[in-house]
Amino acid sequence: MNKTKIVYIILILAALVAAVLVWNNRYLTTLKGESADFAIRDTASISRVFIANMDADEVLIERKGNQWILNGEHKAQQRKVDQLLETMYRIRVRNPVPVASHDQVVTRMASLGIKVEVYQQVYRINLFEKIKLFPHEKLTKVYYVGDVTKDNMGTYMLKEGADQAFILHIPGFRGFVMTRYTPIEDDWRDHVIFDDKLADIKSVELEFNEQPIMSFLIENTGKHSYKLTRTADQFDVAYDTLRVLNFLTAFNDVRFESILTNILPRARQDSIINSPFLHRFTLTTHSGKTTQLTTYNMKLNVEHLGISEEDADLDNDRMYGLLDNGKDLVLLQYFTFDKLLRPVIYYEEGGPAM
Repeated sequence: MNKTKIVYIILILAALVAAVLVWNNRYLTTLKGESADFAIRDTASISRVFIANMDADEVLIERKGNQWILNGEHKAQQRKVDQLLETMYRIRVRNPVPVASHDQVVTRMASLGIKVEVYQQVYRINLFEKIKLFPHEKLTKVYYVGDVTKDNMGTYMLKEGADQAFILHIPGFRGFVMTRYTPIEDDWRDHVIFDDKLADIKSVELEFNEQPIMSFLIENTGKHSYKLTRTADQFDVAYDTLRVLNFLTAFNDVRFESILTNILPRARQDSIINSPFLHRFTLTTHSGKTTQLTTYNMKLNVEHLGISEEDADLDNDRMYGLLDNGKDLVLLQYFTFDKLLRPVIYYEEGGPAM
């Protein structure tokens, strides 16, 4: 091989290396640019998150002290919020969307994507993270969440105002993150019905509609002192202290299984609510807050069984519940409520075991 050929080969290799370096530099620049900056380093500073789709579904999750409030009305599930914050912290760009499919991905995102707005508490003066003055809320990130990639390991995302879309993932996590950005309110609702501490409870009344003789009222009359009233005849009875205390402390964490308000047809909900109720809990705290829960019989799935509702047996595992705002019909498990549905005789002094 003569020297001229060797020189040509060296020049060609040098050109290829230069091209690779230029491409790699542009690639890295793209990944490090503002359009690829999705992750949030300080999730503790996030004050609220707004998530919406093109079907007018939207949620606003706001930090209020030590809890998160959903759409200004409901308590949000802490587990779901923690998962979202973790996602915002850990997501990384896997790679830009390939040119061949980029326009199609962006077009689908424009019609089916989910918009995410992140607000954070920032400081007008922040010296080396040591001296922080004049805090205020600022909209720090806006991006759109699209479909899942074909390998189900990434999610398409696009920063607002950017031209380049990216595939995002969580390193080490097998799956996609799209579902963590749900704009459906029911997905974020906390399932707690009662979360009252013993010291906060002023009274609890339990009504048995079909057997009123079983109904009762427990009232706090002083420090470590209670009164048990059989409400059918308004008779005060001597009570078993341990059983009464166990009953009241159980209201520290009582939850429903799922929300049915946006699942069951309105006519079906009205039929349930207008039927005779089973039980009614009314809990009042010393601060004046009253929480009421009304339960109703639930029939086995008549559509699945192919029979009429009149012929269907009662579901022995679940029942319906109407929360005190009168707007939310929920699904309850007897497993959760059995310990709360004992009659007054159980709490009377010398009452039978159940």
